[in-house]
Amino acid sequence: MSTPDPLLSAIDDVLTEPTAACVQCGRDRGESPSPDFCSENCQTIWHAAHTGTREAVDSGAAPNTDVPEAAPERPLSWLGPPPPGEESGASVLDAVREFVARYNAFPSEHCAPMLALWYAHTHAADHFYVTPRLILDSAEPGSGKTRVLEVAQFLVRAPEMTISATTAALFRMVADGPVTILFDEVDAIFNPKNGGNNEDLRAMLNAGYKRSATIARCVGDARAMKVERFPVYAPAALAGIAGHMPATITTRAITVHMKRRRADEHVAEFWEEDVEREARPLRERLAAWMTAVGERVGAARPTMPPSVRDRSAEIWRPLIAIADEAGDHWPATARAACEYFVANAATQPDSLGIRLLADLRQLYTQHDTDRMTTADILTALHNLDEAPWAEYQGKPLDARGLGKLLGKYGVRSGNIRQPTGAVAKGYRRDGDGGLADAWSRYLPAAATAATSATPQVSAVADTVGVADVSATPSRSSRDSSHV
Repeated sequence: MSTPDPLLSAIDDVLTEPTAACVQCGRDRGESPSPDFCSENCQTIWHAAHTGTREAVDSGAAPNTDVPEAAPERPLSWLGPPPPGEESGASVLDAVREFVARYNAFPSEHCAPMLALWYAHTHAADHFYVTPRLILDSAEPGSGKTRVLEVAQFLVRAPEMTISATTAALFRMVADGPVTILFDEVDAIFNPKNGGNNEDLRAMLNAGYKRSATIARCVGDARAMKVERFPVYAPAALAGIAGHMPATITTRAITVHMKRRRADEHVAEFWEEDVEREARPLRERLAAWMTAVGERVGAARPTMPPSVRDRSAEIWRPLIAIADEAGDHWPATARAACEYFVANAATQPDSLGIRLLADLRQLYTQHDTDRMTTADILTALHNLDEAPWAEYQGKPLDARGLGKLLGKYGVRSGNIRQPTGAVAKGYRRDGDGGLADAWSRYLPAAATAATSATPQVSAVADTVGVADVSATPSRSSRDSSHV
């Protein structure tokens, strides 16, 4: 008798080894071609149990109209990627966010998601009533503003990268649209030290954030001249050094305050040809998704965070609507970014008028009074630490400057009788022309109504019945009003 071959014996052992059990019934799979189930029936039952649907009585040959459609309990990842044109919005936005973050070190984790949403909205801007301006500013050059625009030009719809386009050229490009304006070094345009009249450009950027905006121009020769209205609605991203952007534009914008990259912050090398090649399929995916959902997100009425109202809600509504359509983590991510940028905007320096109102409210609260003379107000303002009033336009703020700043808020001075019987100009908190109305309209609600024990600057009496003895001051009194 010949000795058995060890190799053949091992093969026989493998072939005769019991097969794995069926994951549904636990029986041996036998000769089933499935690696998991012994029969098609077990497979049908298992799938029904794990997708929340009933077993098909006819093995799925025809739909059961009595069984309502039900979403699976968990994603059916084994089905593979969705077919072209049906890609998940969340996955597209995720890819855009990661691509953007590769080339910039942003000051906040909310920046890249916001930019992904802003780039997405440019592909469906025609469906929205407003297009929020995007502002990229920084305290110093070399903070990454231009790099954001360079990456953006490969992701937004119809980019128009410019530095010093004239207003006439810009509005004609927009009129021929669609176009997304990417305006770099815009601080050089709006810096008052550079001179020139840029009101037309400012007006265009202001008005162009609403879809109904137009600019009227006379066209044709003298004998056949007519008025033509050019549409100026277009997404716009503006980059420049902080401090020179008109407030009328910043209130219509989402602002990213860029900072110089630290030594320990690393970003990918920017080679324009490589970035353009890599971004092209990403932009196509973004455009395809927004084309499919654009009409729906344009008609959406998303719920805004409770603290976001009025103009802030208006400019964020398109981005929140897109995030809601994308699903997954994006609704929460977008609202967190919204609250961050809106809160950050509220902490930025106000105009001098708003600063003056805030300082006056602080003074009146500290001195526990409802009126103060102009002289006492000016003395107190000049003594405020880190306030601009001691060096206002090269000299201390005077009575005329105080009146001019407060006048645009409807606040007017009046006569206040002193305990000695003398009458002096001053400002009251309440009543017609008082400060309280301006405080309630232009300042956030006071954190506390508590008053200070600090004595009043000067005791004053009621003004009822006192004539305005200085309504037309003499030359000497006007001269002495300047500090």
